[in-house]
Amino acid sequence: MAPIIVDSAVEKDNLFIPLIDFSLFLSGTPAEKKSTADTLLSGFQQAGFIYLKNHGIPRAQVSRVFASSAAFFARPQPQKDALAWYSPEANRGYTAHGREKVTQLADKGDVEALRAAVPDLKESLEIGREGEEGLPNMWPSCFDDEGQVFKDVMLEFFDCCKDLHMQVMRAVAMGLGIEEAWFDGFTDGGDNTLRLLHYPEVKRGVFRRKDGLEQVRAGEHTDYGSITLLFQDDRGGLQVLSPNGNFIDATPIPDTIVINAGDLLARWSNDTIKSTKHRVVEPPLKEGQEVGDVYPARYSVAYFCNPNFDRFIDAIPGTYEETGKKYEGVNSGEYLVRRLAVTY
Repeated sequence: MAPIIVDSAVEKDNLFIPLIDFSLFLSGTPAEKKSTADTLLSGFQQAGFIYLKNHGIPRAQVSRVFASSAAFFARPQPQKDALAWYSPEANRGYTAHGREKVTQLADKGDVEALRAAVPDLKESLEIGREGEEGLPNMWPSCFDDEGQVFKDVMLEFFDCCKDLHMQVMRAVAMGLGIEEAWFDGFTDGGDNTLRLLHYPEVKRGVFRRKDGLEQVRAGEHTDYGSITLLFQDDRGGLQVLSPNGNFIDATPIPDTIVINAGDLLARWSNDTIKSTKHRVVEPPLKEGQEVGDVYPARYSVAYFCNPNFDRFIDAIPGTYEETGKKYEGVNSGEYLVRRLAVTY
């Protein structure tokens, strides 16, 4: 069989993010499946990011999710505030403008100071696994029938993303040369978070601060878990740190999902997989586009994937035998709660 040609989604400043046809893993020949898995793993190892097309989640379903998200954020502020995010253990509920500050800082006091100076310009709603005792999701179904429709749309999408998470991790396993189902017992619980994000329209001058601090829509950071599935609108603004130390635009490509590896997967893989810094800034100008006084709103949907919270995470077989283990094992749920407690 001829080798699969790898397209690029981003290729600049020594940063290569592959664009992968995932249907070749889901339903291709054994050789196509293995080649796709190898390409996917290489993307995580070299860039920490990949783009997937033909991933199995229908365009119409993604469109419904974005429309429902926009309708939620258009609700009166008192309704949204009544659904507020309430604890790191739950990581569920609404987060208003300025409450969260994503950053690489680990000290809570330092994070609070940075949040006060340059708050992230966004609001969000976190949705976790439904039915977890004592950790309820915060649904707008308590207000009206439209809120019930919203709940149904999001729960269906949550399950679709969970299935894709399992398939991506099977591709990682195949790329690593271990049993394809090795991660299944770590991903079947669905201890993941569906996050709806709204970056409101802002005046251009907001990004031109005179105090030397850089205002962004979401500060530079790495994600905490194993992988993140990111669905973007067409506004743009996501940037990924290149090996040369520069932030490069990760331009939206229709009908694709941007997937990045998180800190826990990097740790799990003994740092053979990268968790790469990224941020959200003012949207880049398109060709021929003039700069206006207002940058329009941006919406995105992120599905943060984690190992089941009751699982112990230690170095994956094949990643440490020659170099030794870089990290002590950790409980997945305890690790993620620690990281979240600093952020909010």
